[in-house]
Amino acid sequence: MQVPAAVLTHLKKSWDAHLAELQELVRIPSVSADPAYKADVARAAQWLMARLQRAGLENIKLVPTKGNPAVVADWLHAGPKAKTLLVYGHYDVQPAKKADGWKYEPFEARVADGRIWGRGTTDDKGQLYCHLLAAEAWLKTTGKLPVNLKFVFEGEEEIGSLNYGDVLTNTKGALKADLLIVSDSPMHGEGQPALTHTLRGLDYFQVDVTGPKSDLHSGTFGGILWNPNEALVHMLAQLKDPKTGRVLVPGFYDDVVPATKAERARLATVAESDAALKKQTGVDALWGETGWTSYERIGVRPTLEINGIYGGYTGEGAKTVIPAHAHAKVSCRLVADQDPKTIAKLVQKHLTSLAKPGTKVKVTVLSAGSGVRADPDHPLVKAVERALEATWGKKPVLIPEGGSIPPVADMQKRLGVVPILCGFGNRDENMHAPEESFRLSSFEKGREACARIYGELGA
Repeated sequence: MQVPAAVLTHLKKSWDAHLAELQELVRIPSVSADPAYKADVARAAQWLMARLQRAGLENIKLVPTKGNPAVVADWLHAGPKAKTLLVYGHYDVQPAKKADGWKYEPFEARVADGRIWGRGTTDDKGQLYCHLLAAEAWLKTTGKLPVNLKFVFEGEEEIGSLNYGDVLTNTKGALKADLLIVSDSPMHGEGQPALTHTLRGLDYFQVDVTGPKSDLHSGTFGGILWNPNEALVHMLAQLKDPKTGRVLVPGFYDDVVPATKAERARLATVAESDAALKKQTGVDALWGETGWTSYERIGVRPTLEINGIYGGYTGEGAKTVIPAHAHAKVSCRLVADQDPKTIAKLVQKHLTSLAKPGTKVKVTVLSAGSGVRADPDHPLVKAVERALEATWGKKPVLIPEGGSIPPVADMQKRLGVVPILCGFGNRDENMHAPEESFRLSSFEKGREACARIYGELGA
């Protein structure tokens, strides 16, 4: 279906207003990880509800969970024969402060150098907002949408979506759809659209090592017991082979189905070069599991990473103590064949087995989610592909994604929906890092792409 010219004209004429609105949304510090921002998280949800209403969406409500609520809305007047599209996004963001290395204040939403800068601009406020604005353009200019449309915007994605099951339970099947689109992923370089058909699963752990009943003088007691910091470091060092890069947890790879020759050949056609990856990361050498290319390690292989270590004295100057406890954050990215519950038990058992005499080890699962594999040849996915090609003038490439979005697997399983990731961000826009940004060109084209997606699905 051709998109009416009036829809595209509306988007062009509304550019200044749309950009100002996105700035307004980004300025709300909806950090889900820090309870101090709980009121701001709620404010972002209310902002979206008001904006959905102005756009012409219906049945707008907050869906409660044990944590932050989700925002849902729909428009269901395209008819019983029309396809139903579910759009997922998240309005919560990662923590950020200027001292982390930002040029601008992270919640200033500064527009400069062809981008909007700020926490949440590309992950995921800018991307989800493209869908809302496209729906509004259809409704304001034609009075209708060519598809039945449902929105669900989550408030806990950045902390592992622990309560997203509550959303699916409390909506009682109201989110069922033919196709699920998630715009929380990158393009394949500036101006090159992409469809992401795989996501890795996730297990995230808190590791706590306790030793003496309190901090001890390292001179008086040093040399007679295991220092929890040292015990933890020795344990963590036994999680991965420094020569081969393989995870050393027994059973970790048992359910991994290796990529086929055909899949590896296809990946090779879209793979980013090692030079490009080194430039993005700022390192002069790459390292990982032997036998696989760098791009394959990201897309089709599981991994284990140490995300943080803390314990003892870390302030200014010297304080000679043996700490009473030490801690680490550890995560595993899992391929679609691995069960997060099984892997969690294996990691917990392995870490506990590495406890040193005189110490106790506790391993807590903070979040878990399954991986996803989508069917890139599904007719509805092909419709999205046509819309992206019409927008950018280039056929989208099919790429894997090393990150995790646990709700996608949940919705695929519980709603029976066909998933596909169709993102408008870029890898150099610093998701989860200082200087996060979103290209203005991506925001502009993203709105158009969403409008065309609705049209193609309506056909």
